[in-house]
Amino acid sequence: MKHISKQLPTMINKKLVIPVVSVMLLFAFVAYVTYEATKVQVEVTLNGETQTVETHAKTVADLMQELDVTIGKHDAISHKKDETLTTDMNIEYKKANKIVLTTGDQSKTYYTTEDTVAAFMKQKGISVGEHDQLSVDPSESIEGGMEINLDKAIQVTINDGGEESKVWTTTDTVGDLLKEASITLNDLDRLKPEKTKAVTADSTVTITRVEKVTDVVEEKTDYATVKRNDNSLSKGKEQVVESGKEGLVEKKYEVTLENGKEVGRELLSEEVKKESENQVVAVGTKEIQNTKQNTVSRGDSNTTKTLYMHATAYNWDCKTCSGSGKTATGYNLKDNPNGVIAVDPSVIPLGTKVYVEGYGYAVARDTGGNIQGNRIDVHMPSQSAARNFGSKEVKVKILD
Repeated sequence: MKHISKQLPTMINKKLVIPVVSVMLLFAFVAYVTYEATKVQVEVTLNGETQTVETHAKTVADLMQELDVTIGKHDAISHKKDETLTTDMNIEYKKANKIVLTTGDQSKTYYTTEDTVAAFMKQKGISVGEHDQLSVDPSESIEGGMEINLDKAIQVTINDGGEESKVWTTTDTVGDLLKEASITLNDLDRLKPEKTKAVTADSTVTITRVEKVTDVVEEKTDYATVKRNDNSLSKGKEQVVESGKEGLVEKKYEVTLENGKEVGRELLSEEVKKESENQVVAVGTKEIQNTKQNTVSRGDSNTTKTLYMHATAYNWDCKTCSGSGKTATGYNLKDNPNGVIAVDPSVIPLGTKVYVEGYGYAVARDTGGNIQGNRIDVHMPSQSAARNFGSKEVKVKILD
């Protein structure tokens, strides 16, 4: 009996422990089931990646904190932070990316949750013109810290040698504009404004095309007139003895052209190609006598007969002449045009040597249909000289 009484408390303790553990396990199970049953199941999309989350979080903010997500000022989230979570809720969150946009010399920082550059530009109301230049492709995906350069085009006028054209450009200086337009300046050309000047909207860039060329010109020079006294001509009368001839000078000029128009001319050199020949004019000094008569002057050993005759002039190449250049006596007037007169042989025999006032020494070597009586026709070396001689009264001295 003593042995039995000693083991009884131990057995009773063991029986009591088993129910207590069972109860505790039951409570734990019930608590677990209750805990699991009170969870909320939601879908969360973080920066494009979707996952299903079971949580005891009460609000959207609690859930984001549980997921270790800090909601920034510029981030996008589909629900309010203090909104209570409910089963099957779909929460979308997108972190904003930082973008630095530089336009001209001004930079501005933006934050955006858009996916592409084009969507970002549209979101911010930033227009990109047809002629503007963007440093990235509009379809490029947005990345954090992205730097974008936007060069806005301006319209300017280029006046190249008088021809105007309007162009769009994003360049900064006049020099860059010319390079972009493939315009080359020559050494003498003028540019306004200078290459280093800034290009501004609606400005005009003017290029004056300058070139220098050599111009060769032949110019005629006048002949001088020399007058000589002739006592065989009546006083106050003049007669061309030798016709003048114009000279020829070659002049070289350096000509400056601006946009194709001459603006300056400088003489470089001149060369005489042909000298002019003076015109010789005989000026009469003889006093006019009141009476005209044939006289005979007698000296100690010689007798000189003087006749007053009507004189005209001709040239062998005249329209009414034969054109052969030969006189009635066969004398060649082409080769010997001076000192020949046509006479009436019954008055002055052919071959007679004479001195004709206003003409000079001559020989009677020709005749003519109209040369009758006291008339003579003096031969001149050219038709113009014959015309200049005209028709006049002269004194003819018979020398033999």
